[in-house]
Amino acid sequence: MKRVLALVPGGIGDQILFFPTLDDLKQQIPDVRIDVVTEPRSVGAYRLCKSVTQVIPFDFKANNSLADWGNLLGVIREVEYDTVFSLGKRFAVGLLLWLTGIRQRVGYSGDGQLFLTDSVPLNLDQYAAQMYHDLLKGLGINTPCPEISISVPKKDIEWAESEQERLAIKDSGYVLIHGGSSQLAKEKGINKIYPVENWVKIITDFRSRQPDLPVVVVQGPEDGSLVNDLRRALSDLKITAPPDLGKLAAMIAGANLMLCTDSAPMHLAVAVQTYTLALFGPTDPAKLLPKSEKFLPIRAESGLISDIPPSSILERVWGS
Repeated sequence: MKRVLALVPGGIGDQILFFPTLDDLKQQIPDVRIDVVTEPRSVGAYRLCKSVTQVIPFDFKANNSLADWGNLLGVIREVEYDTVFSLGKRFAVGLLLWLTGIRQRVGYSGDGQLFLTDSVPLNLDQYAAQMYHDLLKGLGINTPCPEISISVPKKDIEWAESEQERLAIKDSGYVLIHGGSSQLAKEKGINKIYPVENWVKIITDFRSRQPDLPVVVVQGPEDGSLVNDLRRALSDLKITAPPDLGKLAAMIAGANLMLCTDSAPMHLAVAVQTYTLALFGPTDPAKLLPKSEKFLPIRAESGLISDIPPSSILERVWGS
């Protein structure tokens, strides 16, 4: 059996974008064992990925001591991996791969490539899932990048069905809105939250034009303030708070339409093939959404997501 380790720092969205790489590796080498090292905040993403055997949590962004890095290397060395690859291209990343003692070390060309056995060019001007998939060229795999897909546990689908009954939307269908953003993005000064007053205008317009198609707002762990403001403006607002990614994915899969900002739920919508309108501020949609008529970006020319007028979103929805 071939044993492969992948170091995948980043948030949940980064993990979902990496799924096609993992799935294609498993497809090309069916008896491969794939383990992943990722940050604690992203571990939950892998309950939606059948290609991974073990997830090793490690906080890459923390102020780690030499002992912390030593512990990680100890865990890695307990398994005799044949190959390791990483998304990073810095000198420190290459050094870390070399210190694992793993024979084949794959990564992007850059400062750390002198520690690698196989390096591939880093092409930033493409969809991120494709960029990650390029790493497989270092293993001699030159197949096209597959679409993102996930495996939603049956119990999560059953939870979503029960939640749809609770909200009285099971037979009518529904529009799902996620207007939040991660705390890490806020800390970086990247505001991906669309203003409450604009969401209110959009929801009001939906209710006017399609009174039989309910609008449901997703409340994630960091969305409490936004959802509370929406509830104050619309007291009868339907709200769902899935407790994990699997249940969130199941709710997204059942929606007629997803309206969201550039965030992890957007990538889940792509994975379950729900028609999606995604709002972008400073980030380039071409790097985070595949080319498809089902996943349409609306980008603020100013780079500020708050500058997207509700009318622009509604025009895309109603086609006028």
